[in-house]
Amino acid sequence: MWNERYAVDEYVYGSEPNLFLVEHAGMLSGPVLSLAEGEGRNGVFLASLGLKVHGVDGSDVGLAKAQALARSKGVEIQTEVADLGVFEPEANHYGSVISISAHLPSVIRQKLYPFVERCLKPGGIIVLEAYSEAQLIRNTGGPKDLDMLMTKAKIEREFPNCDPILLRELEREICEGTYHTGIASVVQFIGRKKA
Repeated sequence: MWNERYAVDEYVYGSEPNLFLVEHAGMLSGPVLSLAEGEGRNGVFLASLGLKVHGVDGSDVGLAKAQALARSKGVEIQTEVADLGVFEPEANHYGSVISISAHLPSVIRQKLYPFVERCLKPGGIIVLEAYSEAQLIRNTGGPKDLDMLMTKAKIEREFPNCDPILLRELEREICEGTYHTGIASVVQFIGRKKA
């Protein structure tokens, strides 16, 4: 499905980074692991700040566009085609992890998120934005599956080894290409791995 979605000339989620990420990028240290990197807009932005970025995604088509975007911006990012259901990042390796619109079923989150916490160095930061369960009634983006949408309670339960720096549910205007446009209900989370 993702290869098919990305197999067009346009960047379907735009080529500009997520605004929540932009707002908090100064908190990040490298290397950065970007989950569900897609067409590269967030990883390329972080690379432009001088951070080393490792973007993983299930779509080779999306990641090829990510590499093209990086070249067009004069930066480098490392990409890896990976099934997030079985992905195991290196322990204590990353200064930061970003998860922007990486909507995953709970059965995959329950496997992946402990590895995400483990892959962070002590004091490392995770920045996550996802559509909330309240988004289900909207037609402005995100999956139509309650299990894949997030809440503050899910975040607290699924990242027990990260102290919340920020955790909120809110409505905001999103303008990210064809599929994420309009008023949206989101969960935003910044967590610091406990030492």
